[in-house]
Parts: sequence; structure tokens; C-alpha cells
Amino acid sequence: MNEALLRSLTPSVLGILVRRGADFAAAEDAVQDALVEAVRGWPDDPPRDPKGWLVTVAWRKFLDATRADAARRRREDTADEEPAPGPAPAADDTLQLYFLCAHPSLTPSSAVALTLRAVGGLTTRQIARAYLVPEATMAQRISRAKRTVSGVRFDRPGDVATVLRVLYLVFNEGYSGDVDLAAEAIRLTRRLAAGIDHPEAAGLLALMLLHHARRAARTAPDGSLVPLAEQDRGRWDTEMIAEGVRILQGALARDRLGEFQAQAAIAALHADAPTAGETDWVQIVEWYDELAGLTGSPVVRLNRAVAVGEADGPRAGLAALAEVDDSVPRHTAVAAYLHERDGDLATAARLYAEAARKAPNLAECGHLTRQAARLNARRAR
Repeated sequence: MNEALLRSLTPSVLGILVRRGADFAAAEDAVQDALVEAVRGWPDDPPRDPKGWLVTVAWRKFLDATRADAARRRREDTADEEPAPGPAPAADDTLQLYFLCAHPSLTPSSAVALTLRAVGGLTTRQIARAYLVPEATMAQRISRAKRTVSGVRFDRPGDVATVLRVLYLVFNEGYSGDVDLAAEAIRLTRRLAAGIDHPEAAGLLALMLLHHARRAARTAPDGSLVPLAEQDRGRWDTEMIAEGVRILQGALARDRLGEFQAQAAIAALHADAPTAGETDWVQIVEWYDELAGLTGSPVVRLNRAVAVGEADGPRAGLAALAEVDDSVPRHTAVAAYLHERDGDLATAARLYAEAARKAPNLAECGHLTRQAARLNARRAR
């Protein structure tokens, strides 16, 4: 079963059902039911036209659910509109769906959560991790969002800022998580930036390109993580970096700074350094100051502490870290790194081991475990 194929087809099938009159919540349920049937049946009897098959089955699921709901009997006459068998339209509805999910009846946070779940294909656990909230809390938020949009007309798309936030989170999950969504997020952001006059759309595209350019160097042949300072910069995609820098410069020239432009500026400074030792950490701290002012994010302040530690020494970094809540993800890993830089190997080893137990994925857990083992071996000599 090609899960990647199913994931790629889901937004377009969902968009077709919405355009045919299904409200969003019912359409999503119908598509999910169709996906279950695909998982069960396709390995033994794969369809010639997977998208057409999903559209037909999902539409039937929607009609079945509609007929079963006495309060919506008026929809039964739509049965005659069932699409005929054959190839489904090739239009890409994904970006349109991102805007539709950012509906004015939803708060921005609920709109983002709903879109990530329904269109982005992320699990509730992945979304909760991105928002730094418990999984149960996020599940309730998504359920409330579905109830809110159930039955509403999707004729008033949401705002660009919410769509940009969704694309950013989808890219982050694709870049560092368990599901590869980064390339799709770049494709959609490129389309969005080309279609609207918005410096933050350009800033987000630049940020994605600058991060994606380093992807080949982020892991070793055995799958283990390679920290930025240790990456083979010869494996970075210089054409992609050049494109990202060019797009960023165009956005910054408009003097409408936003958080994605600030993040892209930080990424550009890393990409511009020939070696890790030549990184301009002083400028990076200045950009983190700008970013913290724009967002107030504890994750930004955590990353700023690392930059301060590089620019002004580990003691200064630890002082900056003390101002960040220790419940912020990766706080313990940052503390371990700064203590190691400060020469306190015992504390650093203990914190690396603790951070490994909190790691959000196996690759990061393995990296932190190896760091702890490395320091313990040094101390034993």
C-alpha cells in the first residue's frame, strides 16, 4: 500500500467533495472512510485510476451518511449528482483548501489545527507537539473546529496569515518529523508567493528553501542526526540557497518585517558561513532579538540562548537560558550543550541522557544518547 500516494490524493478528493456540496466535516469523514477501504482493498485489487476511485467511494460514503441523518434528508436529491466513473479532474485544490479551512468562523489557532489534521495529514499527536500542548487538548480543539464549520458555507476564505502559519508547521513536520511533507509545503508556498503580494509569503518561501538546502547533510548514512556545526557544507544545495537569499532580499527591501523574514535572515547567515567557526553569531543574536519582539515565543528565546552562548560564551548562554521556562521542548538538550561548552562534563552528560528520554523522535533520541555516552567515556579516561 502506497501511503504517500493516498496522502497526496487526499486534499484534491476532499476539495472535490466540498465543491459538490458536502460540508467540510462530513466530507472529511467520508474521505477518511474511503481511505480505510483503499487500505483494505488496494493491495489485492489496485484501481486503474486511484483518484477517481477515491472520489467515487468518498462521495458514496458522504451520501450514505447524509441519508442516515434525518435532519439532512433534503440532501438526498444530490444522489443523482454522483460523479460518473472515469478519470477525476486534475486540478490541484490543496492551496484552495488551506484558505477554506482558515474560515472566519474559526479562531486562527483552531483553523490551523483543523487544516493540519484534515488537509496536511498530520496526526493529532504531531499537531499537539507543534503547539506545545497535550494531545487531549488538541483533540478537543480539532473536534470543536469541526463542529463549528459543520454545515457552514465555505464562501468566505480565511486570511493569508493563518494559511502561512499552517504551511510553516507542515514544513516543520516534514523537515524534522515522521512524515515527509516538506517538499509539498514548499510547492504550495511557492504558488502562494507567486499569486499574492505579501512579503511574509516570500519570507516563508525563503526560509523553507534555506532550510531544505541543508537537508542532504542533516543525516549520516546510518540515519543518525548530524548537528549543523558538523555538517558537510559541500552537500548543501547552493542553487537553492542562492534562490532563498534572493527571495529574502526582495522581501526585506519592502521594509515590512515579519517573523518568517527574520527566521529566514538567521538561516541565511548560517548558509553564508563557509565554516561553522565563521558564523556571524553576533548578527544572529540581533535577529533573534527582532524575532523575539515579533513573536514572544519561548522557542525563539531558547534558540536565542544558544546563539548568545556562541557569541558571548557559554556562561552568557546559560544566563539567557535561565530566563526560559524549562518545560519548553529541547530546553534540557540546550542546557546540556551549554554546560559541555562550559567544561562541566558531568552535568552535561546527565542532561544529555535526560534530554534523550524526552526526545520527540528516535533520531533525536539516538543523537542525544550518543552525546551522553561520548561525555561519559571522556570522563572515564
